[in-house]
Amino acid sequence: MHVSSSSVVVLAAGKGTRMKSKTPKVLHSLCGRTLLGHALHAAKGIAPEHIVAVVRHERDAVAAEAQRVIPDVIIADQDDIPGTGRAVQCALISAKENGVDLGDTVLVTSGDVPLLESATLQKVLEAHVDASAAVTAVTTIAPDPTGYGRIVRDGEAIARIVEQRDASTEERGINEINAGIYAFDREFLEEALRGLGTDNDQGEVYLTDIVEIAATAGRLAQPYVLEDTWQAEGCNDLVQLATLRRVLNTRLCEHHMRQGVSIVDPVTTSLDVDVVLEADSRIEPFTTVRGHSIVRSGATVGPYVVIEDLEVTPGSTMDAG
Repeated sequence: MHVSSSSVVVLAAGKGTRMKSKTPKVLHSLCGRTLLGHALHAAKGIAPEHIVAVVRHERDAVAAEAQRVIPDVIIADQDDIPGTGRAVQCALISAKENGVDLGDTVLVTSGDVPLLESATLQKVLEAHVDASAAVTAVTTIAPDPTGYGRIVRDGEAIARIVEQRDASTEERGINEINAGIYAFDREFLEEALRGLGTDNDQGEVYLTDIVEIAATAGRLAQPYVLEDTWQAEGCNDLVQLATLRRVLNTRLCEHHMRQGVSIVDPVTTSLDVDVVLEADSRIEPFTTVRGHSIVRSGATVGPYVVIEDLEVTPGSTMDAG
């Protein structure tokens, strides 16, 4: 099923203070792309009508990266009112000011969730449209849900999403958590955003409050349970960044090996997402392949070699010598 009348909003306005870095969080890189770049590529992969990036902290640098990755991206500036609900509201306002119709469905993702795949976004979109839902929220089951919004169910539907700091003792025992990825009926979203307040511990406008608004109005708010929890894993500090890089690198190595590439030691091999490794090429241990490098069939790279934006010709060897 292909749903054409949809757009994606990518939230990239946060400060990322826990990164302890002068570089804005969403501009940190893993496997050859910034966090924001990964998020935008995932959005682009479902061929939406429009993509909106919401920016605030280090606005110019983040906006420039968004425009580098997606030249026709719509940049929306979040104002002084905090919260994800306000961020999405700013995205809708910016689209309207630009004369842009976001279509029937608006998907919302985060600029710091780099392992999210286009195929997953497409499945969320299709599940949302097939159910004629007002809201579809991506959820996962977490062994330790501490710090995450909890999914309070009403049968198969979602009654509400409660943030950690606002949750009761009973609600904190729930291990189904909010992944921060949504699909919304656009008309319902616009109407619900107008009714959002800041009645919570942080004084923020929570996007999650829209779920309860839907349930109260008799509209369907449904979960989309994501089994691959890494796709919903956010990056809040440099420890998490390193973990996500390791997971993504492992997935890249496994993908190439299944396509006929011999990677002798994936643990000591580092790959960027845009490299091309042809079948019957060989990557020796302690090798890094960066950028848009191409390793042709029959070629060997390594050990102890770093290449970037290079083509290794068929049958040749590039080693540390």
